[in-house]
Amino acid sequence: MKNDVISPEFDENGRPLRRIRSFVRRQGRLTKGQQHALDNIWPVMGVEFNDAPLDFAALFGREAPVTLEIGFGMGASLVEMAQAAPEKNFIGIEVHRPGVGACLSSAAEAGVTNLRLFCHDAVEVLEQMIPEQSIDTLQLFFPDPWHKSRHHKRRIVQPAFVQMLRPRLKIDGLFHMATDWQNYAEHMLEVMQAAPGFANTSDFGDYVPRPDSRPLTKFERRGHRLGHGVWDLVFKRTN
Repeated sequence: MKNDVISPEFDENGRPLRRIRSFVRRQGRLTKGQQHALDNIWPVMGVEFNDAPLDFAALFGREAPVTLEIGFGMGASLVEMAQAAPEKNFIGIEVHRPGVGACLSSAAEAGVTNLRLFCHDAVEVLEQMIPEQSIDTLQLFFPDPWHKSRHHKRRIVQPAFVQMLRPRLKIDGLFHMATDWQNYAEHMLEVMQAAPGFANTSDFGDYVPRPDSRPLTKFERRGHRLGHGVWDLVFKRTN
């Protein structure tokens, strides 16, 4: 398993380029279980980053609808979704090794076989490895809100990002976002309403109730008890 989650970039003079990224990689300590999963399960379920487009049929050994999740955290809800929908193929992308290890461990314990994971920058994976019109559903749940105004440029949902991912979705494919920060929900809505080639699936032109396909997390249940809101947005690719 490679340890580099971003590919180095250089200008014409060979100087390293600094790109604005939506994440800061935390160097959390791996538990024994997470390390065991990375050593033993990653060779089966892990996908190393390269610049060649993926062949999903070869990767999963079958043709099936593909759901891709960006930033799955510790992977509990992703494993639950994969277990609940064995007829679909799932791809998860996460930069934090403890989360990848935890997800691998949970998937093995649940007997999930329809899941593959990346430990790399999702933008690079989408740009380099995800073929056009190959994804049925793209999920982005509770991304870092970068709540300070000076950090809003780090938010992953930006016009350029949305137009980069659009061709990877199939026509009528869905981009499902969720956040517990109202300001970020408003930002997501503003970006998506202005994005060419997308239509809001909300009957009211803004947010949708949590779909049954998105599991309710422990964190979210606690937020509900405290009166915190969660906003789901689902946009469909139209062209």
